[in-house]
Order: sequence, then structure tokens, then C-alpha cells
Amino acid sequence: MRTGLIAKKMGMTRLFTEDGNHLPVTVLKVDDCRVISVRTAEKDGFTALQLGTGKAKVKNVSQAQRGHYAKAKIEPKAKLVEFRVSPDALLEVGSEVKATHFAAGQLVDVTGTTIGKGFAGVMKRHNFGGLRASHGVSVSHRSHGSTGQRQDPGKVFKNKKMAGHMGDVRATTQNLRVISADEARGLIMVEGAVPGSPGGYVLVRDAIRRKIVPRFKPKMPEKAAKPQAKAPDRAADKGKALAKPAAGGDKK
Repeated sequence: MRTGLIAKKMGMTRLFTEDGNHLPVTVLKVDDCRVISVRTAEKDGFTALQLGTGKAKVKNVSQAQRGHYAKAKIEPKAKLVEFRVSPDALLEVGSEVKATHFAAGQLVDVTGTTIGKGFAGVMKRHNFGGLRASHGVSVSHRSHGSTGQRQDPGKVFKNKKMAGHMGDVRATTQNLRVISADEARGLIMVEGAVPGSPGGYVLVRDAIRRKIVPRFKPKMPEKAAKPQAKAPDRAADKGKALAKPAAGGDKK
């Protein structure tokens, strides 16, 4: 299980295929998404990666978070998210996850916060049909009608669909196809719409309810190579020892 990444929803546009058809796509921007912290099974009991993206002013970051970023030697980020991963998909602190983390043609799940609609009635919020629009109804055409029963049970059950606050909730759109991934510009084109307002952050992961097609199977992220320690030069050390005069020798 690979890590996901944090992207910013820029808006929607369309792309044309070779046969002239157009595809509605959402443009996602990946801006310096880096690994801030690593969770291991030995230390934390689970394996995960903590990613950060964007830039935040130091004055707007708490003292505890400053120490967290200072430990990773990374500037404060505007958005911080943790992704569960398998042990073989762990990355080193400071590694960058780019737009090419996802391959063109594969399916992804996108999570974001939906646009807030404020207080809404049942017809808009729950797709109710409303009451009769002709005879017999007076100034109640868009109301939800009866909410309960008679004396038995004599109450309104919990989770009854009624008017109330709509939107501004966490939602996930699954099985969206990646049209293209541009590493140079840090853009990911996803077919269809994703939850959230333009300028908001979304989380992009590999689809979990569809089998990965072999030709679109994404690769595991490459781990940064560790600098190799230079082997000591035994011959040079031996030559220095022979050239050094013995302690307590004759003085002229």
C-alpha cells in the first residue's frame, strides 16, 4: 500500500482526445509535497508517513509544530496529513512526492471538504419530492411533511432526514481516472469532479475498490540513496606511523 499525496484543487477544464471528444477534468497542483515524519511498527505500532505541502508563516505556527519541523529540517508547511502505508513503502524524512507518483490511466480516490451550502431544505438537501403543487396544500409545497407517527412510538427517530446545514463535510469520490501527470509543472489531470472549492486541499490515493490494471500499475516510490561512508585508508595510516619518530628518542 503506497502513500497518497496532498494536492490543491485549481479548478476544472477540459481536454480533447485524438478522436475529437472532450473530457471534463479537474486540475490538481502538487506543490513541494515532502515527508515530514515516519511512523514505524517498532516505535509507534503502525507504519505511516506524515506529509506536508504549501508554505506557512512562522508566526502562524505553534511552538510545538516549529520543533516538529525543525527536527525534520524542513520549513513549516500549510497542510499536514498522515497516510497509512505498508512497511515496504516507507520513505525517508525530506523525500519529495511528485505528481508522477500516479501513472496516467490508473484509478484514484480523492478526498476533500465539500462546498458549504448553509441552511437548506429537504428538497435541496435530501432530494425530497415536496408536497402537492395543486389543490389541498397551502404555503407548504417544499416542506418535508410528517416527521413521526402517532402516539406509538410518539417520537421522531434519530437520523431523520430533515432541513439543516448542508455541505462543508468530508467526502471522498472514488475511482477517478488519471488522464495525465506533469512533473515539470506539478499538475495532475483527473477525469471528472472532485469535492471541494477551488484553492482547497485534497488528498489523492490509489483506488481501493478496483483492481489495478497491470499496464497502469504505479511504481513504488524510490527511496533516497544514503551517502556511503568513506573507507579508511590503511596504507596511508601505516605510512604516517612509520614516519613519526619514536617517543623518548635521543636528542642531539
